[in-house]
Amino acid sequence: MLSWMLVETIKTGKPTLVGAATGLVAGLVVITPAAGFVEPWAALIMGLIVSPICYFAISFLKAKIGYDDALDAFGCHAVGGMVGGILTGLFCVPELSWTDFGGLFYTGDVFLLISQILGILVTIAFVAIGSLIIGLIVKVIFKGSLRVSKAKEAQGLDVSEHNESAYPAFIGLD
Repeated sequence: MLSWMLVETIKTGKPTLVGAATGLVAGLVVITPAAGFVEPWAALIMGLIVSPICYFAISFLKAKIGYDDALDAFGCHAVGGMVGGILTGLFCVPELSWTDFGGLFYTGDVFLLISQILGILVTIAFVAIGSLIIGLIVKVIFKGSLRVSKAKEAQGLDVSEHNESAYPAFIGLD
């Protein structure tokens, strides 16, 4: 969270509450693959490392690639999870692992690091193929585009698709 706020201050001049919350989530995401396998000091370093990477993914990659992600789930969860997986291959303590494999910084052995990277690549392939299949099925069922019209999107999907507002008390305030 603190490193996200630092990056945000450097980039925009001030930290934000949303940025602090996103940094907090990124920190939780990065430690998830390593939970129970790294020492507390390594967990802190992992948290410091992940924020600039996720910030870059959200602020640069999203605009560059042009994917639609209103909640920045990919930039925070997917990227943060991949970073956590890779960093586990560096910081894993052999005595805490039931496999007796340790991270590169503890054993000098790259086996766990390579295994983590390979696992990430296999997961990316699996998710990409599965998403493509599901997307094609949905496209056939809905006969064409997976997106709503620009008019419906501008109106908001709560109203245009469900005929209700998520926050009726705030109608007309924007």
